[in-house]
Amino acid sequence: METSYDYALSLDAADPLREFRDQFVIPLREGREQIYFLGNSLGLQPRKTHGKIKEVLQQWSDWGVEAFFMGEHPWLDFHEKLADPMSMVVGALPHEVVVMNQLTVNLHLMLASFYRPTGKRFRIICEAKAFPSDQYMLETHLKFLGFDPDETIIEVSPRRGEHTIRTEDILQAIKTHESSLALILWGGVQYYTGQVFDMETITKAGHAAGAVVGFDLAHAAGNVPLRLHDWQVDFAAWCNYKYMNGGPGAIGGAFIHERYHGDPSLPRLAGWWGYDASRRFKMEKGFVPDRGAAGWQLSTPSPLQYACLQASLEIFTAAGMPALHEKGRALNDYLIRLLESIVREAGERAIEIITPIKNPEKGCQVSLLMHRKGKETFSALQQAGIFADWREPNVIRVAPVPLYNRFTEVWQFADCLRRML
Repeated sequence: METSYDYALSLDAADPLREFRDQFVIPLREGREQIYFLGNSLGLQPRKTHGKIKEVLQQWSDWGVEAFFMGEHPWLDFHEKLADPMSMVVGALPHEVVVMNQLTVNLHLMLASFYRPTGKRFRIICEAKAFPSDQYMLETHLKFLGFDPDETIIEVSPRRGEHTIRTEDILQAIKTHESSLALILWGGVQYYTGQVFDMETITKAGHAAGAVVGFDLAHAAGNVPLRLHDWQVDFAAWCNYKYMNGGPGAIGGAFIHERYHGDPSLPRLAGWWGYDASRRFKMEKGFVPDRGAAGWQLSTPSPLQYACLQASLEIFTAAGMPALHEKGRALNDYLIRLLESIVREAGERAIEIITPIKNPEKGCQVSLLMHRKGKETFSALQQAGIFADWREPNVIRVAPVPLYNRFTEVWQFADCLRRML
């Protein structure tokens, strides 16, 4: 029954979040809605986005630069309106979260504050084959400080013949390098395999070793449950154009735990938008940070980017994170069950699911290692109107997301895959 289309229809009918799909613009081809499983790359456009942008443009038209201070929604405090809903997404206190810049810029800023190498403690632990922007960020940041990346960075890899990284191997690396470890910078969700890492355990182990612990949450924010404050994470950064639906090149986000907010000795690279908001326009010499994470801001932000993210955050708030996570797990479980059925029917090693399927916590993404007909299958999915992602050398990534994907779309994807194999 579970592999039937009627069963998928029954799941959609019982879905308490089914009406939220109507709040997004679904891509069309020849008048027919496509199946969009690329929320892990670029989220779909909320229908509210157009109106939010139009409102900012009208403010610009009506008030010019005075729109920062005038009108029903002045731009000056726009970022404060985004802090509450954003903190709900990442499990933080509102003053621990700030919407600013883009992901890699924010990671550089976080390292400027939290990577404080000494003669003995200077090494950084990270995942092997992290997303390239993280690799390049670490490499260039270390070279800028005069360190050799090859001597400084300790990468933890999957074991031979495995695709994902075991938690015990991460903990062993922390223990092995305990005396020389300054920082752990890890991903919340691995972009290639979709593996959700045990961030709470990594943080505890890192702190026990005397290291600072930060996370890149590009594939985690809006996807998996996060409790950054309770986990005592030191810092985190993320983009808002994937699961957060903030638009291409969307403004990013950062988290700094409140225990650091009152530490004047903590260095930072500052800008005027991070200056004390109550005194910012006095234009005085000497940097005085704004309260909380907002004190890490740099330049005057774009209200247009704020507006795009606000449109999505309003939907997240209405849906509620517990309900979104529950449906996300249900979509993932249903997809896995269908894929396991296909693997059994294929009768040979045609597909390998490299995303951990027994993890207690699952994200939206499932990665399929194609042992045969990889490119042919991917092309067939495209022809069938299914948006998926091809990663060299032979992986297809799909990510049914709870806000706008249906169980029947998962069934259609699996049916297309079955017919190809």
